[in-house]
Amino acid sequence: MKKEKISVLPYRFDGSNRLEIKSIPTRVAPLYHSKKEYRGMLKAHQESIHELQSMMYAHDQYSLLLIFQAMDAAGKDGTIRHVMSGVNPHGVTIHAFKRPSSTELDHDYMWRTTTKLPMRGKIGIFNRSYYEEVLVVRVHEKILTDYQKVPDEFIQDIPAVWDQRLEDIRNFEKFLHRNGTRVVKFFLNLSKEEQKNRFLSRLNTPSKNWKFEEGDLRERQYWDDYQGCYEEAINATATDNSPWYVIPADDKKNMRLMVAQAIEDELSALHISYPSVDEERKAEFDKFREMLHNE
Repeated sequence: MKKEKISVLPYRFDGSNRLEIKSIPTRVAPLYHSKKEYRGMLKAHQESIHELQSMMYAHDQYSLLLIFQAMDAAGKDGTIRHVMSGVNPHGVTIHAFKRPSSTELDHDYMWRTTTKLPMRGKIGIFNRSYYEEVLVVRVHEKILTDYQKVPDEFIQDIPAVWDQRLEDIRNFEKFLHRNGTRVVKFFLNLSKEEQKNRFLSRLNTPSKNWKFEEGDLRERQYWDDYQGCYEEAINATATDNSPWYVIPADDKKNMRLMVAQAIEDELSALHISYPSVDEERKAEFDKFREMLHNE
């Protein structure tokens, strides 16, 4: 089907305008008229992303890092699975970051994600990321003071720690950009009411029971704290070279289409092309064709 471009610019933040999360909708009018149309639209985006990733791989200078952050039940896993299912598996790496291991806690807080950065030509996907260090760790300060093994002299002024970490992240992403890795970050903007509905669905549907954890309800009590941390993190680290997309997430199909369009836009903005072939090489190709035809 003919693919119409979706405008995601209203949800793209590059630091030129300050974000207020409350001003961003969690639901917008459907971009599709039926499930069939949705599937066709998504497939068209998948094919475009696949072609652009193949070109990036052949060009062999750039990589793309996609970071997904959200409140619980926003649909990070499903979005990644649906949007990226059409891309060559060899061109994509996916890493989900959960509670740090003892080995990870024996390193700086960026270490575990830095070791998983994508190679040139590939798309790397982080399901949660180093941003957890200014989100969950900020909401629960005891993680910083009791578990992260940071020398006491560096955490005497805890409010300053968050400013320093946001500065570190911004500089790190600038470093990645200067070395050919495009960083694109997604905050899947779920409403508190829709999260409640999805939690109830997990409790009421036997095949979804395994998804529910008691800790999800505990974290829900800190909703406003998390929203404030997200807002500050996005405003502190949004740049044109490492933008944030704050995507309405109450409608999963809409969300996937918007994420797919954003990925396609960011890949298209890279200066990539298939390698050119000179006349000498073309002459060699003619010889190879003749050899094959004469077998």
